[in-house]
Amino acid sequence: MRIFAAFALALALALPATAAEVGKLQLPDDITLAQAQKVMAGALAFAEKQGVPMNIAIVDAGGNLKDFCRMDGAFLGSIDISAKKAKTARFFNMSTAQLGAVSGPGQELYGIETTNNGLVVFGGGELLRNRDGVIIGAIGVSGGSVAEDANVARAGVEALNK
Repeated sequence: MRIFAAFALALALALPATAAEVGKLQLPDDITLAQAQKVMAGALAFAEKQGVPMNIAIVDAGGNLKDFCRMDGAFLGSIDISAKKAKTARFFNMSTAQLGAVSGPGQELYGIETTNNGLVVFGGGELLRNRDGVIIGAIGVSGGSVAEDANVARAGVEALNK
């Protein structure tokens, strides 16, 4: 029991004590919640204008989910697709459309979509970059045609850059 108490004490002392210290845990080249919400707002506005309910996923620089929205009426099956589009873009530092162009039958990366617990290699996944051009995350959109998904994703990227 003493070992457990000593471990708990050491863990408590190692954890940040104030909210200000918690803020220091943010990596410098990672998307912030405020940035993710800005991307989401731009993507949602375009999806609503387009009239197609979408699933929109935003991941951080490490490919971890940062923000997600499933619009009313959006396909349930597109939840996973939107998240995988965002992760795919971030994992390979290119849009899912670009990766798709080099992963079709007869192409050098044919079959890559079966790696990493499944990737998505068609449009709708885009990188998010800060003002210095550093990749800070990615957005993935699914629920409409590939062109509709890609348009919503690009609207999210544009919202971040405004």
